[in-house]
Amino acid sequence: MSTVATSQIKLTPEHARPRASVRSRLQDALPKIVLAPSFAITIVFVYGFILWTIYLSFTNSKTFPSYVITGWRAYQRLWGWTFDTDPPSSWYTSITNMGIFGFLYILICLALGLFLAILLDQKIRGEGMLRPIYLYPMALSFIVTGVAWKWFLDPGLGLEQTLHQWGWTSFHFDWIKNKDFVIYTVVIAGVWQASGFIMAMFLAGLRGIDGEIMKAAQIDGATTFQLYRRIVIPLLRPIFLSAFIVLAHLAIKSYDLVVALTSGGPGGSAWLPSNFMYEYTFKRNEMAVGSASAVIMLMTIVAIIVPYLYSELREKPR
Repeated sequence: MSTVATSQIKLTPEHARPRASVRSRLQDALPKIVLAPSFAITIVFVYGFILWTIYLSFTNSKTFPSYVITGWRAYQRLWGWTFDTDPPSSWYTSITNMGIFGFLYILICLALGLFLAILLDQKIRGEGMLRPIYLYPMALSFIVTGVAWKWFLDPGLGLEQTLHQWGWTSFHFDWIKNKDFVIYTVVIAGVWQASGFIMAMFLAGLRGIDGEIMKAAQIDGATTFQLYRRIVIPLLRPIFLSAFIVLAHLAIKSYDLVVALTSGGPGGSAWLPSNFMYEYTFKRNEMAVGSASAVIMLMTIVAIIVPYLYSELREKPR
C-alpha cells in the first residue's frame, strides 16, 4: 500500500503580478484613452486652424486660400489704415472702438461688480433672491442680450417711445442710431450682462476673507472706508486680476453682441476688430487682411493671458 503525496500549488505574488500589472496599466491608460479623441480634435480644429490663419496672413489670399507667400503685405496694409483718419478707415474705427469699449466695459464691470458684492456681503435680507437676479444675464447668449437691448434702445420701440407715450415728449435717447454714440450702447449691454458674474467673483473673495482681521481693524478704530481701502480691496487683488483677464478676453472677441445690437452701426461705426475680421474675410474677399487682423487679436489676448499664467505658475512652487 503506497501513499500518494499530494501537494497544493500555492500562488505566489510572482504568479499574480502579471494579471495585476495588466489591470493597473489599463486603469492608468483609461483616462488617456477617453481624453484622446477630444484632445486630437482640439489640436486639429483649434491650434491647427490658428496656424493655418497665421499662414494665410502671409499670403495674397482673396476669396479662396492662396499659397503664394507675400510676406508682411497684409500687416503693412493694416498698419497704414491705422493712421488713416480722414476719412477714418474701417480698421481705425475698429481699434478706436476697441479702446473705448474695452476701457469702459472693464472699468464699469469691475466697479459695479465690486459695489454689488459689497452690498450683498452685508448679509442683507433677500440675498438668496438677489444673487440669481444679478447672475441671470450671464446665462443669456450675447445674441439674446443684443436683441433685447436693441428693442429697449430703439427710439421707435423702446425707452424713448414709452416715455413719449407717458407724456415726456422732450426726452430723446437715440444713441443706437447715432454713429458717434452707438459704441456706448454696446458698452451698456455688455456691462449689464457681465457685471453680475464679476459680482459673484468678488463676493466669493469677500466671503473668503478672515473675519478676525476685520474685527481687529475695527477694534483699532478703522472706519468702514479705511477698512475696505486698506484691507479688503488689497486682499482682493487676485480676484481683480482674474476678473480683468476674463473681461479683457470677452471684450476682444466680442462680435455677436455688436451684430445683434447695432448690425455694425451706421456706416460700420460700431465695428470692433472681430467685426472687421469677419467683414473682410467673408464679405469683401480679403482673406489675407482678415487673417492678419485675427492674428493681431490673438496676439493681444496672448499678451494679456501669458503674463497672468506666468505669475500664477511662478507663485505655486513658493
